[in-house]
Amino acid sequence: MGAIVKFKKVVVGGTFDYLHDGHVAILMKAFELGERVVVGICSDEMQLLLEKDSAGVQLLDMRKLALEELLRSRGWLERAEVVVISNAFGPTPKDRKLEAIVVSPETRARAEELNRLRTSRGLKALEIVEIPFVLAEDGKPISSIRVRYGEIDVHGKLLNQSQL
Repeated sequence: MGAIVKFKKVVVGGTFDYLHDGHVAILMKAFELGERVVVGICSDEMQLLLEKDSAGVQLLDMRKLALEELLRSRGWLERAEVVVISNAFGPTPKDRKLEAIVVSPETRARAEELNRLRTSRGLKALEIVEIPFVLAEDGKPISSIRVRYGEIDVHGKLLNQSQL
């Protein structure tokens, strides 16, 4: 897959709970665009602040292990820097080498907030690359919450056919 690397350093972040096809898509875009990719994964404390419904989110150790296994299986691990983040932005407001951030429609506003913070500190704004939601069979976005509740599997297949 001879992707053209566009940036030296890209960032992507999330809770990465119940790794699903949406996570794979956002990571795929980040590694397609970036020579190096900082992957921020929310600490157990942080995800409680971020999630509307954080009950049942897997512990950081489990999430990080699954994330690293995914990165390894795709051949991305050696280009990745997995960092545990315990606030909304992790190291991104201060990292001068970052050039772009990959987001979903859900996280775009946070990236715009990050850019305001970076520019207020005299740093260059990051290029925001937004990828569309990956949709489940029912046309709704795949999400960790939907997987956790048994509505869909990690590929967006409906587990309860009466939902169609």
